[in-house]
Amino acid sequence: MADLLSTMIFIMLMYLSKNKISLSLAVFNGLVACWLAGFTNLSFYRNISQLSSYQGISNYLFIFVTFVLIGTFYFFVLQLLNWRKIAKTLSIMLIILTGMTSYFVNQLGVDVSTSQIENVAQTDLHETLDLLSFPFLLWCLATIVLPMIALYFIQIRQDSFKKVVMTKLASLVIALAVMGGGLFSFYSQYAPIFREHRQLKAQISPLNVLSSGTSYLTKQFKHSDKTLVPYGQDAHVVATAAQTKPKILVLVVGETARAQNFSLNGYTKITNPELSKLDIINFTNVESCGTQTSVSVPCMFSGMPRKDYDDGLASHREGLLDIAQRAGYQVTWIDNNSGCKGVCARIKHYISPKDDPRYKKWCEKNECRDGILIDALTDYLKTLDVEHLKQSQLIVLHQMGSHGPAYYKRYPAEFKKFTPTCETNNIQNCDYQALINTYDNTILYTDHILASTIGLLKQQPVASSMLYLSDHGESTGESGLYLHGTPYMVAPKQQTHIPMLFWFSQQWSDQSKIYQCLSQYKDSAWSQDNLFPTLLGLLNIQTQVLDPKLNMLSSCKGQI
Repeated sequence: MADLLSTMIFIMLMYLSKNKISLSLAVFNGLVACWLAGFTNLSFYRNISQLSSYQGISNYLFIFVTFVLIGTFYFFVLQLLNWRKIAKTLSIMLIILTGMTSYFVNQLGVDVSTSQIENVAQTDLHETLDLLSFPFLLWCLATIVLPMIALYFIQIRQDSFKKVVMTKLASLVIALAVMGGGLFSFYSQYAPIFREHRQLKAQISPLNVLSSGTSYLTKQFKHSDKTLVPYGQDAHVVATAAQTKPKILVLVVGETARAQNFSLNGYTKITNPELSKLDIINFTNVESCGTQTSVSVPCMFSGMPRKDYDDGLASHREGLLDIAQRAGYQVTWIDNNSGCKGVCARIKHYISPKDDPRYKKWCEKNECRDGILIDALTDYLKTLDVEHLKQSQLIVLHQMGSHGPAYYKRYPAEFKKFTPTCETNNIQNCDYQALINTYDNTILYTDHILASTIGLLKQQPVASSMLYLSDHGESTGESGLYLHGTPYMVAPKQQTHIPMLFWFSQQWSDQSKIYQCLSQYKDSAWSQDNLFPTLLGLLNIQTQVLDPKLNMLSSCKGQI
């Protein structure tokens, strides 16, 4: 479709190069509005067509009226904002936004919501570059470059100010009438569709990026001057005689791993060969708080359950790591991702091994595989003099994990077990089985990283434990969706069903009783809501802000 469009535009340009067209401002705005409402929103029209109750000609008429409504809305806005001297500049900006966002909506099924804007704003340059591909460049050529060239050959006629104003007023009235008539004609369809499928507006370019971007910037402005809200100020360690010695708890925050691809959960491919040989508790039914890192990570560390989660409050309130540090733990964050999303802002130890030349063997163009976390953790433990450890440790490892779309970059060659693979970030054009194989190789590598972490902790002379859970899952083409970030209420299970597992060393107090108890509940329904109280419970930290009902160890009352 993009190739056909490019050919048509090329022919038009050849004509325009010899015959420049002079248009009134209103006609110019109308043409731009039609372009913004048309081809670049094919995915939206396809989805709303499937949701309507019409068939055949009636459905085509419904889609045509929807196109007219969107085009008329854009025309209305352009007529309000566009004047001759700025018309081309503003139109070019809208064309650029439309072309770039429509690629991800049409080709990857990504809804451009406020959360997605936040996710993009908080990612790093290398993750952003992974989204670029040759088809993306071709799409931009067809939807950005060629239309901009076409604009160059169009001259906007210089009419009198009075005529322009009168034309604007008349056209605005007509536009309102058209929009009113269109909405009235199919209100019985639009009302239930948009009430039950609010994510559809995130598929209309460039309205999606303008609306979501404005919401994100407004939210950031409101939160920028907020003072820090203390939380869990009464936190303290309650230790028994058997729990007085310092210990080490490592929390591994995974990235984009979904539970259904873990062989520990029944997946047919053996993606967990190393973990399956270890004494772990694997929880099979765990849900994430969000469908992207910028939501899930702050949520799981905030102490707020998903149904009550307030990202504004979480951005300026103390959380799990602050409480652990206040209670006397030395808290360390070791990152191989794009940062901690604010949850580690006040801890004393933040390590970014990808910036350390000692670990360059793991990196290529500042993008590093997760083996770097094992090396960094090994070196960090050496600095602690664990033989004579004086302070209990809470260490967070933040993985790159299975971050897409460049899955093939996430594992070394020796973990390329499942073949053929998808050796490109243009995943929507890969064979489905090749794409799944590549994703499964990332899970295989995560299995190795987790098993290596446990192996390292086993060597330590003190009580230690490891907790692992992913931030969210991933879509790999199911129902036409790729990556993640779909609004939670309509997100598929692939994006919300996450892996979680625990391991405890033999020195850990009540280790055998914890295993015996929690193993009974490994198939129960859990979520990231349980992390905050459970982890603090394992650290023997008490505070009034804990909800004991969410502490997984509460199920073991009387057994531990």
